[in-house]
Amino acid sequence: MVADTGSCYPDWAAVYADNAIWVYRMIVKRIGNVPDAEDLTAEVFLAALRPLRTTATVAQVRGYLRAITRSVLAAHWRQTTGCDITSIDDVPEVSHEADHAVDIAAAQQVRRVLASLPDNYRRILDLRFLQGRSINESATQMGVSVANAKVLQHRALRRAAALTEKDEH
Repeated sequence: MVADTGSCYPDWAAVYADNAIWVYRMIVKRIGNVPDAEDLTAEVFLAALRPLRTTATVAQVRGYLRAITRSVLAAHWRQTTGCDITSIDDVPEVSHEADHAVDIAAAQQVRRVLASLPDNYRRILDLRFLQGRSINESATQMGVSVANAKVLQHRALRRAAALTEKDEH
């Protein structure tokens, strides 16, 4: 993570690592659809890859990424709604320290919820969402049918949601 906005990034990987989370959050906050937000975030970084110089300062890179993000969002809305978007309000950048605190709290909550689930529910959620496996791969790994894996996933998500709701009250 690069803290000084007057410094430069050492390479493209550092640009991505330092900015991907806030770009994604800016997009998901605007469209509310996680899969589309993931795709649009990738589109932002692909659009920035060629013209962006890592010799630019951190502040310049962040400003450039904000501008590309607004353009990508406008193109998305134009394509999905058929309307021209002429203005998109900027989302203030959240400090990386705040991002880190939120990430730690979320990770702790995930660990608490997973620890409260039966083994087969914890396993299906781990395979599907933490390891990114497909439902077919998860079923094979668990030695169950695909239909059974879908039922397990559904029940596990319902139980996890109930536990999360209980924690919030």
